[in-house]
Amino acid sequence: MSAQLKKGVLEMVVLSKVDMKDRYGYDIYQEISKNMAISESTIYPILRKMTKDGYTETYLRESSVGPARKYFRLTTKGEERLIELKQDWAKFQRVVNKMIRSDRYE
Repeated sequence: MSAQLKKGVLEMVVLSKVDMKDRYGYDIYQEISKNMAISESTIYPILRKMTKDGYTETYLRESSVGPARKYFRLTTKGEERLIELKQDWAKFQRVVNKMIRSDRYE
């Protein structure tokens, strides 16, 4: 997958992972990297921006294996943003699929 395409969908993917359950940064990175080649350093700027924009909020949770971890959870605004991004993605997919469909192969 191209870097530009990844960059365009990462906000939606990160919000989706946080929507499933509260997560800390490295956990989000591990989940996404199972299916998409990304660097760990890509996730943290996205999380900071999402918190700044009010899509997520953070809290600290003690860890049994080290210092407390900063967890992220979706806000109502974040839930609304995720719905919007998923709708945009579905529309984008329909448009692209329509444009690349070729009658020649049907």
